[in-house]
Amino acid sequence: MAKQATWGPGRAIVLALATGFGLGLAPVASGTFGTLLGLPLVVALRSLGRYLDWGLAGAIGAAIVLAALAIPICHVAERHFGKKDDGRIVADEYLTFPLCVLGLPWPEHPWLLAVAFLAHRVFDIAKPPPAYQIQRIGGGPGIVLDDVIASLYALAFNHAVWQIVRRCWLT
Repeated sequence: MAKQATWGPGRAIVLALATGFGLGLAPVASGTFGTLLGLPLVVALRSLGRYLDWGLAGAIGAAIVLAALAIPICHVAERHFGKKDDGRIVADEYLTFPLCVLGLPWPEHPWLLAVAFLAHRVFDIAKPPPAYQIQRIGGGPGIVLDDVIASLYALAFNHAVWQIVRRCWLT
């Protein structure tokens, strides 16, 4: 019988990140609960971006880095749980959420965060092509890349909503 390698404290940290610090353990709608972590994450990124004066390019870069970090986190967690895209794994939800608000003036119009949250969930659940096909890829890439695509759909939707509201009600 092969002995399972011990990971030490690294395993606990990865699993905490993967499960959204326990939000992914919710008995229902774990992805929705996990996405809630995306809200304080975008607020923190906005504060950091203002401090570092990184602008939209920096926000795009940060969102890409977070999505990329989700891949190994989700990969390790999937191996730990022994089930493809286990529902307890929610790092893909909250670490791709910042993609949904890129370029939106949500600090001035906080309702945009609610729209972005809902759009992120709808597109993640619906998985329009090619998101559905990409989730078939194994491991971390399959877990995360479908959420990246869903987030990009949500981003386009969010910008469309913003443009309609801006033109119809804010001019």
